[in-house]
Amino acid sequence: MDSGHFSAPRTGTGRTARAARAHRAARAPRTARAPRTARLAALAAAGLLATVVPSAQAGAAEPAPRIDLTVLVVDDGGSAVQAITAELKGSGVPYRTLDLNDTDRPVLTAGFLSDTVDGRPRARYQGVVLPHEAVFGPDSAEQAALTSYETAFGIPQVDAYTWAHPGVGLDYTTDGGWSGVLDGAVGHVTPAGQAGPFRDLRGPVVFEDNDPAVSESYGYAGRPRAGYTSFLDMPAADGGRISLIGEYAHDGRRELVVTFAYNRYQRQFRALARGIVEWLTQGVHLGQSRNYLSVHVDDVLAPDARWDTVRNCTPGDLDCPGGDGEAGDDPVRMTADDAAYAAAWQKSSGFRLDMVYNGGQGEQWRTEHGGSDPLATRLVADRAQYRWINHTYTHPFLGCVQDATTVPWSCAKDAAGATQWVTRAEISAQIRDNLNWATGKGISVDRTELVTGEHSGLKTLPQQPADNPNLSGALADNGVKWTASDNSREPAQRSVGTGSGAAKTVPRHPMNVYYNVGTAAEMADEYNWIYTSRADGGSGLCEDNPASSCLPAPLDTATGYAAHIVPQEARTALAHVMGNDPRPHYVHQSNLAEERILYPVLDTVLADYRALYADNTPLVNPRQKEAGTELDRRTAWERALAAGQVTAYRIGTTVTVKAPSGVAVPLTAPEGTRKQLLLGTAAFGTAYAGARSAWTTPEPLQSGITLRLPTA
Repeated sequence: MDSGHFSAPRTGTGRTARAARAHRAARAPRTARAPRTARLAALAAAGLLATVVPSAQAGAAEPAPRIDLTVLVVDDGGSAVQAITAELKGSGVPYRTLDLNDTDRPVLTAGFLSDTVDGRPRARYQGVVLPHEAVFGPDSAEQAALTSYETAFGIPQVDAYTWAHPGVGLDYTTDGGWSGVLDGAVGHVTPAGQAGPFRDLRGPVVFEDNDPAVSESYGYAGRPRAGYTSFLDMPAADGGRISLIGEYAHDGRRELVVTFAYNRYQRQFRALARGIVEWLTQGVHLGQSRNYLSVHVDDVLAPDARWDTVRNCTPGDLDCPGGDGEAGDDPVRMTADDAAYAAAWQKSSGFRLDMVYNGGQGEQWRTEHGGSDPLATRLVADRAQYRWINHTYTHPFLGCVQDATTVPWSCAKDAAGATQWVTRAEISAQIRDNLNWATGKGISVDRTELVTGEHSGLKTLPQQPADNPNLSGALADNGVKWTASDNSREPAQRSVGTGSGAAKTVPRHPMNVYYNVGTAAEMADEYNWIYTSRADGGSGLCEDNPASSCLPAPLDTATGYAAHIVPQEARTALAHVMGNDPRPHYVHQSNLAEERILYPVLDTVLADYRALYADNTPLVNPRQKEAGTELDRRTAWERALAAGQVTAYRIGTTVTVKAPSGVAVPLTAPEGTRKQLLLGTAAFGTAYAGARSAWTTPEPLQSGITLRLPTA
């Protein structure tokens, strides 16, 4: 069963490759109103559930069929099917792929689709995804088998990408419809869509138009015919409405018809992906999804070195003339006013930041400035308004001992040629001293969470290809269970050390708002240096790296940040949010200082999100250990699915799931669903996106999970 940036390396003692991490933020490739009343939403939910109990063409004496909670994906290699497959995999929905390009693939027959278990008819798949409605040919035996199966068991079918024609319940586009490039077009979720599978959406769905010179999506919008219910539409030339997504009910079958091209990364698909899965599974499925956003502000209380717009480097870096690993003479550091602004911004935006702090750096600043630090005083006074994460006491490099006599640096060797490492005692002291500093200030810190400076101690390629062997012991000494890593280097979660109690990484997305700038002009200047060709006065790094691309021309440093970088970074971050990705994002305290250039990015992300999603789908703002726990659970779940250790099905209004002991199960079900207890039932899960969902396990003295669905 299937279920399953870039920049030049920086150098400098204790300050390695921070801009590089930011520049590697991933870029997605391109290709071609709330429900009006609560009663309307309730009726829509009932409508979905009406198909949970299939109207099989069988005698009254036959038992109700068993529907296995697995999706069949018929894959032609196209981007639309691959997008839906990615959504199934990412949210934990089990599926089986039938590869049409595999000459040895199984033939789709009645026996492939269904059988009998314990005298009860069984549908092996709760939903079917096809590239388009006629993929097997209208008169083929495979199409006949599929049609019979869907009719008998009430199984829905998604036509991933097709065109408008009567065979899918739409008039031809020549009959008052439209076809063409959809870049920049606006689709509107209809009342039926908002009350049904797309009840998580509030506002219009705007089709991406990232590059006016490239056609990014093409579509067909037709007038609905009898049996067709439109979920996403657009205005016709004559003032009517023409559909882009809708349900076509005919001949005892139901198809979700999608008539525009898309890929897994495009915002229009990401907005609609959850609803497509909800429709496909009739609102009852293994797996769950949330929209996550956490932002870590690193180096709080520490100064950050400033980009030199003349020398095109950062003083303090070893590759910058006169570099010595220090922050330089003109560092960027928050002020008390910046801290007050951050607290006020949190309140007005309804979003909480994570302050990733270096207490020892703050103490050093205080000592060097006559015993006064208004920034620390303000932050400590507002301490309860933030979440705090240990970033070590003074932010040293905790991997190998760095040899800074060469550029780039290398790991120092002893007389025998062995790598020299920062000791366990030194690492442990950095963690412990920073915790003690916070305790002394009355700041609440979760000791299980840690962000080392530069994610050091973990492997750092190419110079340090392995973790510091002393790191895992120091983490254990201090009770650390979740330590941050750089998602642009290591996107997968992993253990640090061995044993069941080993800490695990929490990959974080670097935001392309650089650590070493305090103004928009500085940001645009450094961005130009990295992303313009040598001929245009840049470093040419974008020319040398095949994973990068150069700007067609340098940005105007007066306007480039607001006009180009902010929209781009907001778009990237929002793509992570809409992709069910719990990994935190990280920036630096310098981005909250001086011109406070981070806020335009965050304001754009929050505004775009809230304009698109309904109130029933709020942003989830997990702390680091919660993000780590989510990733850990997903890994265990994916492993259980891959090993064939999960059994899940529904019979009538009862859902039964069995998984290996200790493996939490992600489940989604309609509002009103209850979980069976040893005695009685309890409301299942938590409300999100108009459904109920949770990671759940069997109740005491039970070997499996049983849900009771509401009746239609």
